[in-house]
Amino acid sequence: MSQAVNHQLLLASRPQGEVTPDNFRMVEAPVPSADDLADGQVLVRHHYLSLDPYMRGRMNDSKSYAEPQPLDTVMIGGTVGEVVASKHPKFAVGDKVVGMGGWQEYSVVDATQRGLLNKVDTTHIPLSAYLGSVGMPGVTAWYGLIKIIQPKAGETVVVSAASGAVGSVVGQLAKARGCRVVGVAGCAEKCRYVVDELGFDACVDYKAHSDPKSFYKALKEATPNGIDGYFENVGGMVLDAVLARMNAFGRIAVCGMIAGYNGEPTPMQNPALILVNRLKVEGFIVSEHPEVWPEAMTELGSMVATGKMKFRESVAQGLSAAPEAFIGLLKGRNFGKQLVKLI
Repeated sequence: MSQAVNHQLLLASRPQGEVTPDNFRMVEAPVPSADDLADGQVLVRHHYLSLDPYMRGRMNDSKSYAEPQPLDTVMIGGTVGEVVASKHPKFAVGDKVVGMGGWQEYSVVDATQRGLLNKVDTTHIPLSAYLGSVGMPGVTAWYGLIKIIQPKAGETVVVSAASGAVGSVVGQLAKARGCRVVGVAGCAEKCRYVVDELGFDACVDYKAHSDPKSFYKALKEATPNGIDGYFENVGGMVLDAVLARMNAFGRIAVCGMIAGYNGEPTPMQNPALILVNRLKVEGFIVSEHPEVWPEAMTELGSMVATGKMKFRESVAQGLSAAPEAFIGLLKGRNFGKQLVKLI
């Protein structure tokens, strides 16, 4: 019997500006057998790989909240899959698990390290959802909204990248708390989806209103009572318009700045508005808040299981499709959570 092959995508070079497929390199490695595992190790066959905007920052060799991805190593990434061999008492062959297996088809995980691998229940929740609404993006949405924006019924909450894996959850959580929710998204189809399917009250298409004055006018019409909370994913023109609509003592959770992911600065037009309106502006990284995961996952899981949380996925087929799918994600070509199906 020939040994199975593990296909892996490595970071081959650091992008100069926009990411290109040449920044990655596909290699093959043998898949270890059960006998090769050390005590405490688990071999996982990945079913899905998660693609997320944070990966763009890791590709740069610059100061950030996380260490840069080393060159010639498997690209970082969240994965869900199935245990195919185990030398750990708490993990059995066939268990469905979520972890950070990276851009590859198999991974060997040291399951003695707490949190590196977690078992998940797929009875009422699809496996792929543990990379989206009931995973890191969902908890990101939950933390920024609940802990930073702290929405109250009747308030207006705006979220950018509203149809994406994080933004779609923010809006549905805010609606569940009695808020008026306004999305910002990049085409008419995405705007229709967040209003008609996800239940947002309004959505502004920033591509149809690419001029700052036109965008501000559309945002003003969608937020007649101003904005109390803003969940920030993009920066740039959208942030400037939102700042001009913020009410006194408004709260802004800064999750991402996709407008500047290729390295260009994203200046703010009028930062004095932070002072004038006594705004709270707080950036956060969800991995630094493990204490909220149980509470967040309980609410998100029950909403998905009961159909109260809707989500959409863009699925690329096979590991070789990951680079193009990732480039598309950074350009907003995906619709909902971007995944790569590996099996």
